[in-house]
Amino acid sequence: MTENMQNAAIDPIDIVRRHSLTTLVRDEIERHIVEGELAPGDKLNEADWAARLHVSRGPVREAFRALEQAGLVRTEKNRGVFVRTLSLAEADEIDAVRAVLEEAACRMLAVQIDARKLAGLREWLDAMRAASDAADHDAYARARLAFHDALVVAAGNRKLYETYRRLVGEMSLFRRAAPVAHADAMARSLAGHRAMLTALASRDGERAAALMRTHTSQPKVAVCVDGCEFGYL
Repeated sequence: MTENMQNAAIDPIDIVRRHSLTTLVRDEIERHIVEGELAPGDKLNEADWAARLHVSRGPVREAFRALEQAGLVRTEKNRGVFVRTLSLAEADEIDAVRAVLEEAACRMLAVQIDARKLAGLREWLDAMRAASDAADHDAYARARLAFHDALVVAAGNRKLYETYRRLVGEMSLFRRAAPVAHADAMARSLAGHRAMLTALASRDGERAAALMRTHTSQPKVAVCVDGCEFGYL
């Protein structure tokens, strides 16, 4: 068969369908990992996931590869695929790099922020305030993470955001029982984020970055988020 005949035999619809299935499978397995339904060290069985999601084993195999590239699973020769275990040292390293990216995002965003981007960040700040008023630590942690995610997205650097999201995904692997949060932790955190938003609104990138640095360098308080995922106030 010639190369042209081989190419003609490939159905473009099958390619799209396969790619879409791989993405859907990857997203579903990633959701189970991030939400703690799959714990670090758990083995992922290709046939089981194919049957569970009613797909062939090909998209599952490709999804495993994508998850490995994202740092969420590891492949052990002759043993299989496992949810990756993240050590405390690795978590600290990831958090340090994430902090640098967030500072850079503050500087980038300050020079281009507009009313729409400011409003988007303010919505998450309002959600943080509501959670703080209700003393809902889980809701506060989710809103805080969403604020930071929205900030990095608004900076407009796709590569920075892709790197940031990978680090956030890896941090979801690091879980431990949550200690009792300090009574004023959310209030202090909320005040810091409010000041950060004010600096961004004033287009003061250095001030916003300095506030981000102060925030990320403070001792962190662990809170239980969606099944004791390790989160920071």
